[in-house]
Amino acid sequence: MSEHAFVLHLVRASARRENAQALLAGCGMTGEVWAAVDGRAMSSTDLAACVGARLFAPVYPFGLKPGEIGCFLSHRQIWAEIVRRNLASAFIIEDDAEIAPEPYAAALALARDHVAELGYIQFQTRPSHGPATVVDTNGPATLSVPRMAGLRTTAQMVSRAAAERLLHLSEAFDRPVDTFVQSHWHTGIRPAAIYPSGITDIADRLDGSTIQGGVRTPFQQVGREWARLRYRWAVMQASRHSPAPAQGGLA
Repeated sequence: MSEHAFVLHLVRASARRENAQALLAGCGMTGEVWAAVDGRAMSSTDLAACVGARLFAPVYPFGLKPGEIGCFLSHRQIWAEIVRRNLASAFIIEDDAEIAPEPYAAALALARDHVAELGYIQFQTRPSHGPATVVDTNGPATLSVPRMAGLRTTAQMVSRAAAERLLHLSEAFDRPVDTFVQSHWHTGIRPAAIYPSGITDIADRLDGSTIQGGVRTPFQQVGREWARLRYRWAVMQASRHSPAPAQGGLA
């Protein structure tokens, strides 16, 4: 078994193509640019076939946009490849990231040392908040297991065992992939995080987000924010009482 890098790149996002190649060249391991699933190119029937409803608590309060469905399917493809190729681990990075070589090298060394035991390690673009268990440090980089896992899937290292678990549990899904991964009370995998990781989100410097939302009225926006706050509070409670190991790893 070995490690491998996958740079997720949406083919129609041509402004990101050069950056995707730069990420592959700078990630420190062999890999490939992986064509992401374009949710906007899928039929309504295919989109609906992927999505369940109220699959686990807390109930996710929003419908999924085509871009969110495509993003989830893209990560599922990579998890399936990890299992199919019998990789020990894979580094998955999205094409709107940037690598700062020196802090990234420290973060990568930490991830390599601990991915087998922890399963899923986020290369976070921002610090986590709330209680966390520190696992290890390497220079400025700190590897910890937050009680409430962070969002974003900009970059992460995933073990084969974690990929197999996540793949099995997401045959249908009802929330974005980062929100699903955050749900360790359901998956049994409490994601670890490295910060600073040497990874920065530069979507705004490229072409903006490829997951677009519609225009909402002020009333709709207030309703959405209220639903988001209620969901976040429920996630905090679920995280506090989660059976997933507080020190990380697979339950």
